[in-house]
Amino acid sequence: MNSKQVGSWGERIAENYLKSKGYQILDRNYSFRIPGSPQKGEIDIVVQKSGIISFVEVKLLRNPAALISPEEKVNFSKQRKLRKTAESWLVKKKIPLNSKWQIDVIAIELKNKKVGINHFENAISYF
Repeated sequence: MNSKQVGSWGERIAENYLKSKGYQILDRNYSFRIPGSPQKGEIDIVVQKSGIISFVEVKLLRNPAALISPEEKVNFSKQRKLRKTAESWLVKKKIPLNSKWQIDVIAIELKNKKVGINHFENAISYF
């Protein structure tokens, strides 16, 4: 599998996990060109539960011997892009920026053909 296929597979695992926890899927793979920058931001999954919108970043790790956990791949630069992209989604959907929203990280690890999922809710501060 190439990296795009692996990413899509991880997102499907995360989506099924979120649905099983009662989240409603609002959007998938939302992308946004950050103004004044050649960079593009992307939100893997947008969900809602109990009136809170969650922008979910999915990180999958296939190598159990890796020195870094999947959630550690969400560095400061990635966090900044996620915040800007989440804000652009809210603006596009005409949802006030002061409404209840958060950025979550779902870390998926594959070890011995078993899938481990860690859901870090409100993992990134946006203020």
